[in-house]
Amino acid sequence: MNNAIASTKRRFTIPCTITVKHTNETLEAHVELDGNVQPTLGDRIIVHGQSVTVPFGECITLHRKATVMRANLMEKLWLRLKSQFELTELYEVSFSPGRI
Repeated sequence: MNNAIASTKRRFTIPCTITVKHTNETLEAHVELDGNVQPTLGDRIIVHGQSVTVPFGECITLHRKATVMRANLMEKLWLRLKSQFELTELYEVSFSPGRI
């Protein structure tokens, strides 16, 4: 975390790179945190600055600051448990055209 402007171990601000692409094939946005910082389960990331608008057919890259808020152990355990129930909701979906 050499580039990070650290506030605490759980919450810190770091530079990031944003890439937004708006073409006929795709509309996508990616945020890459500098300093090889990887988000983990339950972490929250807030990218600072104005909202981004990309004209059709273009791709832009911006450099901004992002605040990373690390999840604590209880948040990680809760999300892992909660995700198991959300996944099972997918099993109950039917794509049949009508009643059987």
